[in-house]
Amino acid sequence: MNVTLRDVAMRDGLQIEEPISLDAKVELLQAICDTGVTEVEVTAFVSPSKVPALADAAELCTHLGEFPDVRFSALIASVNGTRRALDSGVSNLEYVVSASDSHSRANVGRDTDASTALIDEIVGIAHDAGATLEVIIATAWDCPFDGPTPPERVTTIVAHAVAAGADRISIADTIGTTTPRRVTDLAAQVFPLIGDLPLGAHFHNTRGTGLASAYAAVQAGITRLDASVGGLGGCPFAPGASGNIATEDLVYLLRDCGIDTGVDLDAAIRAGRVAIGAVGGGDGSALMRAGDRKLATGEPR
Repeated sequence: MNVTLRDVAMRDGLQIEEPISLDAKVELLQAICDTGVTEVEVTAFVSPSKVPALADAAELCTHLGEFPDVRFSALIASVNGTRRALDSGVSNLEYVVSASDSHSRANVGRDTDASTALIDEIVGIAHDAGATLEVIIATAWDCPFDGPTPPERVTTIVAHAVAAGADRISIADTIGTTTPRRVTDLAAQVFPLIGDLPLGAHFHNTRGTGLASAYAAVQAGITRLDASVGGLGGCPFAPGASGNIATEDLVYLLRDCGIDTGVDLDAAIRAGRVAIGAVGGGDGSALMRAGDRKLATGEPR
């Protein structure tokens, strides 16, 4: 069995941090690409005033041609962001719709219905430019303001996205609250709606259940997972939404379950150290602290 990992450290990992230099971002991008990962969420085209850490999105995208074997994507949250991303040469876009009204207003300044209604226009703009569009449903399980998200709010967005012609669908545990049973329950409701479209999932390890939820997602049939080297990440508009599941921790788990990701574990651990160094320190991931079963020569203990 194979699972495709998309590393999101460049976007989700950096968006809550103090801005780092473009050179530091390119160094981190090189380390991530050296892991063998084939998909990278590289940045977001959102308001620089709200997310200053990603204000250099267009400049960063001038370096993407240095990594021809990687599928790069960028997150957008508006029509203007869509056009900025396309003008910067990004051909795989991710439009995020929060399933909860309060988070949607905090995140993009409009409610869920208004964000959902924009899917049609954004799909059209992307497809007219020859780009793909993935719709990511944020707060798919819980919202920090509204509490548990009713599954029908997620499935309504999914159905709209499919009808509008979205190329991919993803469900996101924005604040790291979900658990394996809830993952399989929601996946079972989403799969019948999407036909042959790929379904991805995005988990945070805020409450220690991220890896278990990711494994449950794979068992439920999801074969695309997001993760972040070093476990960096969090949403600036969702209180308490810390750390994505770490790429290296997820690779370790899946490898021992006989699931291939194509990602080199030692290289992922090294990339995690680059990530933690770039943002000025942090706890890092479990694999960064403990290493694989047998540490590589010269590997810190």
